[in-house]
Amino acid sequence: MPAPPLPEPEKSLISKGIGLLLIALLFFTLMDVAAKKLGQSYAPAMVIWARFAVNLALVSLIFRGSFLKHARSRQPGLQLLRGAFQMATVALFFLAIRSIGLAEAAALTDLNPVLITLGAALFLGEKIGPRRVAGIFVSFLGALIILRPGAGVMDPAALFALAAAFTYAGGALMTRVVRHDSTATSVIWSAGVGTALSSLALPFFWQEVAPVDLPLFIAVGALGAAGQAALIVAFRHAPAGVLAPYGYLGLVLSSLWGWIFFAQLPDLYTVAGAAVIVLAGIWVWNAERRAALNAAAR
Repeated sequence: MPAPPLPEPEKSLISKGIGLLLIALLFFTLMDVAAKKLGQSYAPAMVIWARFAVNLALVSLIFRGSFLKHARSRQPGLQLLRGAFQMATVALFFLAIRSIGLAEAAALTDLNPVLITLGAALFLGEKIGPRRVAGIFVSFLGALIILRPGAGVMDPAALFALAAAFTYAGGALMTRVVRHDSTATSVIWSAGVGTALSSLALPFFWQEVAPVDLPLFIAVGALGAAGQAALIVAFRHAPAGVLAPYGYLGLVLSSLWGWIFFAQLPDLYTVAGAAVIVLAGIWVWNAERRAALNAAAR
């Protein structure tokens, strides 16, 4: 049965949401490049702190006349949880890319669209069916191809990237839940929670920063702030299920930046595992889209 045409205003909002997601992925993958470069010389705790502290400084400057007004949340507990998920995602991913390539880390975190679908079923009231279960199972097979446990070649740092997929999915779902707060409120809370949590570890890892590296530290925070703002608005314009398949562009960008900036290309196992993950995610998304259309047509 052909899909009923969407009203023009709704179509426009969904297109904006997709465009903003793609912009967010561009910013986030460039942020990862800066973080990987800094991770070669500095402790991850410093890079993680810069990601959120620079973000907080920027939003404080932007909203300097109305910071406290925008910081008031209708759902402070959920914003705190969302910020913790995002802080964990950044920390885990930055730890991973110190030792493994951008493409490999991105491939493992690309489990998150399927995890978002599962999370929406478990926590947002959507029904779960055999298609989702099969897609999740196949996606994890793809992750195992990349990790190759027991083959004696698995880098433990890859497990950080795998864990980041779960925390990213949690943050994405929370972004959808706190949509009653303004974008400004969500950005402020993300920056504030991340800065507070990362500041707890900073004194134990601080080292002097070379002047030549200051632009990279600033770039990590600025790109992260811009990407986060774009992501928040994207999820407000379009449902998580619609945006999920477009998230795989991040893998393409990460592979490109890994080749350009670090002369790293994904190996055959990473390519094969990533293909399995992407295909499983797209299959689940397409199956769920058809199920939703059939339900709407009844």
